[in-house]
Amino acid sequence: MDAPDWMSLGDDELLEKKISKLGLRLEGTPLQPLIRQLYDELSAKGLVFHPPCHIGDEWFVPIGIPAIFIPFFLVNDRLRSLERKMMLEVEGETPDWFMKLMRHEAAHAYSYAYRLQRRRKWQAMFGRTSREGTPTTYRPRPFSRSYVVHLEDWYAQAHPDEDWAETFAVWLTPGLDWRTPYAGWKALRKLEYVDELMKSLAGKPPVHAPKYRAAEYNCLNVTLKTYYGRKRKLYEDAYPDFYDADLRKLFAAPSGLKASSYLRRSRRRLLDSVCRWTNEKKFRVNKLLNRLIERCDQLNLHVLNDDPQQDFRVTAFITTLVMNYLFTGKFKRTK
Repeated sequence: MDAPDWMSLGDDELLEKKISKLGLRLEGTPLQPLIRQLYDELSAKGLVFHPPCHIGDEWFVPIGIPAIFIPFFLVNDRLRSLERKMMLEVEGETPDWFMKLMRHEAAHAYSYAYRLQRRRKWQAMFGRTSREGTPTTYRPRPFSRSYVVHLEDWYAQAHPDEDWAETFAVWLTPGLDWRTPYAGWKALRKLEYVDELMKSLAGKPPVHAPKYRAAEYNCLNVTLKTYYGRKRKLYEDAYPDFYDADLRKLFAAPSGLKASSYLRRSRRRLLDSVCRWTNEKKFRVNKLLNRLIERCDQLNLHVLNDDPQQDFRVTAFITTLVMNYLFTGKFKRTK
């Protein structure tokens, strides 16, 4: 289809289209200068390998393949709009966010291009890794100083590969004097190792550059409806189901505004506040809000119309639920 044809469709019609048939390209989009920025950052470090970039269904580097796949929805404003409607946010939508993710993915590409995981010192720094049996979830230690902090959710702690990628990303970030914020951290040893290792690779071509075709990755050969059905299900993890006692304390007014109506009216404000302080995905927090609204209706709970502290108490309650969820070890490896 020509771009104007599908860009003018309503959401319901657009969802029926296969992603692979939308004719998406990275060339000529606002993403192209950002990709060039990554290459310039690598060149500034003396590194000659520039990972090729392709369009995929998410941010990822295929196992063993030194190439970066960028989510299709970032290519086009119409698709960004649909992503925001379906998932409430667009991962990588700002230039700064996009570049943080690109530096992370570039690290994975470099690890494959130069077979870095095979080095004994790499393994001593980050741990052993393999293609088999890597965990899909992890339990972070938020106050650990053994890992850098780059992407949200303390992602460096997910796996040795992610520890490497996050450390590399911090090292690569232009203008960041990483020695200062990480002074006294065990993570500083990892950053110094990355610095030493990358200097040794300056000017050297990749040792592993397998031939492949982007078409071999058929992750886009699905309709947008199927794609979002799978994606929304992925983020619909169950939160604790013991809300009732707390909800009765929180909404204890004998009459007045229905608690469910209050939550619906305050949804955007509460959602923004909770996500800002927890770094949790808006889609997950919104699902929790939906469950709380439904339960408040079932319990017929009410809130005083003129209570100035209500927003504060509700935000604190939801934040507590989210944080309890976060520390159960259910973070998903997604990058």
